[in-house]
Amino acid sequence: MQITILLICVYILSPVLIIYITGKNKIANRIGAIIIAYIFGLILGNAGLIPSASENMFQLMQSQPSLKIKELLDLQAQGVLSSNDIYFFKIRKLQDIFTTITIPLAIPLLLFSLNIRDWFRMAGKTMLSLILGLISVITVVSIGFLVFNTKIYDLWKISGMLIGLYTGGTPNLASLKMMLNVDANTYILTHTYDTVIGVFYLFFLIAAGKRVLGKFLLPYPRKNMDIKNNHVSFTENAYKGIFKKKYFIPLLGALGISTLIFGAGGVLSLFVSQNSVMAVVILTITTLSILFSLVPKINRIEKTFELGIYFILVFSVVVASMADVSRLANISLHLFSYITFAVFGSLVLHILLSKLFKVDGDTVMVTSTALICSPPFVPVVAGALGNKEVVVSGLTVGIIGYAIGNYVGLILAYFLQSLG
Repeated sequence: MQITILLICVYILSPVLIIYITGKNKIANRIGAIIIAYIFGLILGNAGLIPSASENMFQLMQSQPSLKIKELLDLQAQGVLSSNDIYFFKIRKLQDIFTTITIPLAIPLLLFSLNIRDWFRMAGKTMLSLILGLISVITVVSIGFLVFNTKIYDLWKISGMLIGLYTGGTPNLASLKMMLNVDANTYILTHTYDTVIGVFYLFFLIAAGKRVLGKFLLPYPRKNMDIKNNHVSFTENAYKGIFKKKYFIPLLGALGISTLIFGAGGVLSLFVSQNSVMAVVILTITTLSILFSLVPKINRIEKTFELGIYFILVFSVVVASMADVSRLANISLHLFSYITFAVFGSLVLHILLSKLFKVDGDTVMVTSTALICSPPFVPVVAGALGNKEVVVSGLTVGIIGYAIGNYVGLILAYFLQSLG
């Protein structure tokens, strides 16, 4: 119980400390608040404070997401699970609560201050970037299949799962596992490797993506937009005076509206299948947030974006603390190489195609993030870019990906099987 309370305090307070440090220290400011949050989370999750799950526990959680504590206690009595597994499960449920709450609350706060009318002028490039991103993912995964097919068992199934994952997200990955009857161990290994590679992918985009892509792609077209309103700062100056009455009271109102929007998404999710819950919740939250941003009184509330970034930092610390680096001990080199090729190869091809079709670097980065990592990570990368205008673009791409991921993944899987 004491450890649980300690973790809650660390998750809530560590982003405050990170914001303060990035404002006071030039090196930390250059590294960036989000990267520091991820590094801190990785250290926290692998320092021994949070126990590692046994293989039995890990498989149970992957194959039966709706596990109850009573069922686990029965398995412990049978000697299948240990007390560490039970402890791990309780901590993971706490982490799940944080990840479930923080992003749905952050998205409205990030969107309230946006000028949506300006974004609609950019919609054509966003859709083009989505099409180029899909072409890149499908092409690279298919090339990887031809290269690794004789080295990895049932690769056509894995390829189908990766297409679903990199056009939609984890819900599509789980759906395709069932549709393609993928072995539990293969699914677990694929998901684990993707998580680890995804961390390095995000690190690259956040730390060097804007600088690297800027050498090849056009800059984001800010002409006729409010440059001052677009700027995002992670220093403590952005949060200065946030507890003063003129900021704090309106922010409480904005947070209340965000909570109501979150609730509306949750209510609608009760009427759809489990596989569609994530898409429905995020689509509802995004749509309602855009509508509320058109209300001048809400749009003018100051520091809503900064409060949204705080929730993003909480999310970053929690997600990173859930990664177990020890699971790479018995690495399957071919599978790890294939997933690495799929992630970074699709990014490279996406960049090359975007240069040809004159898509700007910021749009490419959030589009790629929405496809490879799923929509919740879009605000993370948008924050690192210092460009909140692309948040809506990235979330829109992610929602479309959720909708089509299962279809594209299934079709490609059976197409590759016919080749194999």
